[in-house]
Amino acid sequence: MRRPAPVSPPVALTVAGSDSGGGAGIQADLKTMEAHGVFGTSVVTAVTAQNTRGVESSHVLPTEEIEAQLDAVRDDFAVAAVKTGMLATADVVRTVADGLAAVDAPLVVDPVMVATSGDRLLSPDAELAYEDLVAAATLVTPNADEADVLTGLDVTDAASAEAAGERLVELGADAALVKGGHLGGDRVVDVLVSDEGVHRFEHSRVDTDATHGSGCTLSSAIAARLAHGDDLVSAVERGTDFLQRAVRYNLDVGDGPGAVHHLVGLREEADRHRVVEDVASVVERFVARDVSALVPEVGMNVVGATPAAEAVDETAAVEGRITRTLSGVNPNRGVRLGASSHVARFLLAARESDPALRFAVNCRFADDVETALSALDGPVAEYDRSVEPESDEEGNTMGWGARQAFGTRDADEPTPVAVVDRGAVGKERIVKLVARDPAELVERTFTLLDAVENES
Repeated sequence: MRRPAPVSPPVALTVAGSDSGGGAGIQADLKTMEAHGVFGTSVVTAVTAQNTRGVESSHVLPTEEIEAQLDAVRDDFAVAAVKTGMLATADVVRTVADGLAAVDAPLVVDPVMVATSGDRLLSPDAELAYEDLVAAATLVTPNADEADVLTGLDVTDAASAEAAGERLVELGADAALVKGGHLGGDRVVDVLVSDEGVHRFEHSRVDTDATHGSGCTLSSAIAARLAHGDDLVSAVERGTDFLQRAVRYNLDVGDGPGAVHHLVGLREEADRHRVVEDVASVVERFVARDVSALVPEVGMNVVGATPAAEAVDETAAVEGRITRTLSGVNPNRGVRLGASSHVARFLLAARESDPALRFAVNCRFADDVETALSALDGPVAEYDRSVEPESDEEGNTMGWGARQAFGTRDADEPTPVAVVDRGAVGKERIVKLVARDPAELVERTFTLLDAVENES
């Protein structure tokens, strides 16, 4: 018989409605809490029949059943954080406010009042009942429409969001996060207001309609971080970062827009070992084939990104690069995460145009290589360093170059398979090959190598 090895994660509680479609409500909350290493408990306030296309019907549970669930959780668990979502009626709001009064833990109130369509989800008396719950909140997280309802202010931009947040703090909340997802613009600005000051969290807007459950997911992520003991600013920052990735790498399920990816962070971490192995396998193929003819003076590097990579440390590369030797080519050291800066930043920027791109390699560029590029199975793009606005930082150059090469193409145009950098003073000429998987990267590299060797 084996000895057990139990773990003791912090416990969080979600009080919200059930979503049969799995993208929002209790289901989203519990997935998100688990993804953050928190044991999620729940109190169901209402049962909804919905999917990715919309809500078909809903049934609010009797307050006695809600009270019974609250009692059951409080009696057995040391709850370290609480979040509330859909509360539906004034009676439910008051029941929940009364029931949570005895819970000594941070409280995140997501005031689910206004549907994405703009329709009110609560009666006026239920909206008024929220006053006590907001006053008890560690953090209240309204979107712009909900902030309008709670404060009477017209939230149209970051400045008015800050004013609404200040009003909510005046109403008793320790802090307010007024979310900017419903406002226009290429940037989403979430404004956190507390007695300690104002913080703004900005992210690029993701061009997708798959945002169902985003509010539930964000408030749950913040509650989970608070359960771990994070301070409020850190919890909000990590929560908003998490949500941006969950929206960008959303789940294409159902016939509607889809759902946010509540477990995307776990999936990214799980894929890191695999991408290290993938890059190592490419390097082995390059050594066996001897790609000396394509190795630039600065050395060659192979970079692989996890499917949801957003940062350099979520890419794998050869530490020290691949260099020419008397007997062929060899990597200086092994493959590890975050080993590349230049090629990794280029690949991450290229993925903004085509997220399917996951691998890249930098190769020597000269007249023979330029001629050989015609053997590749797709278009070749290039960028001109001489027109770069800020060419003093190499990291900026890589991102800027990728945006120039990939960002100007029409949506129906094929993705470039190679990008030429003709260099500048003190900068070697380079061509970078990109691919969706290791086999494709090897095939393109060997095709280019064969063409170069046939030219010589």
